[in-house]
Amino acid sequence: MAPGFTIERVSERSFEEFLFLIERLAEYEKLDPPDGMAKKRLKKDALRKDPPFEAYLGRIDGKAVSYLIFFTTYSSFLALPTLYIEDIFVLKGHRRQGVGRAMFRFCVKKAREKGCGRVEWCVLTWNELAIRFYEKNGGTRLGWHFYRMTCGQINEFLRKKA
Repeated sequence: MAPGFTIERVSERSFEEFLFLIERLAEYEKLDPPDGMAKKRLKKDALRKDPPFEAYLGRIDGKAVSYLIFFTTYSSFLALPTLYIEDIFVLKGHRRQGVGRAMFRFCVKKAREKGCGRVEWCVLTWNELAIRFYEKNGGTRLGWHFYRMTCGQINEFLRKKA
C-alpha cells in the first residue's frame, strides 16, 4: 500500500477534487463527462443529509488520487441489502500501488457494516485491467447482460402509447 494513503468522505471542501476525478474516469472510458446541470445535481445529492449514494476520495499524502461511489439496493432472494459499486477509479500514475485494492476493501467492509448479503458491480467488457483486478480479488463474473435507459429513452418510451 502506498504510504500516507487515507480514505475520506467527499465533502463541500473536497467536491471539486471529486469532480476532477470523475472527469478523468470519463476520459479513460471515452465517455462524456457530467455536464453543468449534472454537476450541480451531483453536488446537491452528494452533500445532502440523506444522500442517495456514498462517495469517498482516496488520498496519498493529501492529494486525491482515487474515488469511489456506492449505494445500496435490495435482494429479494437474499432478503438483504446489496452494496452496489458504481465507480472505483484510480489515477493512472497511482495504479499498481494498492490504492484500488484499498478502495475495494473499503467497500467490502462497508457492505459488512451495512449487513449486506452481497456486493455487486459491473465492468466494461473492454476493460481487461479492471476485469483482471476484480477476478484477482475474488470477484465472480456473472452471466447477466446489463441494460440501461437514459433520460431521453425514458421520455421516448413514455410518449409511446401503451
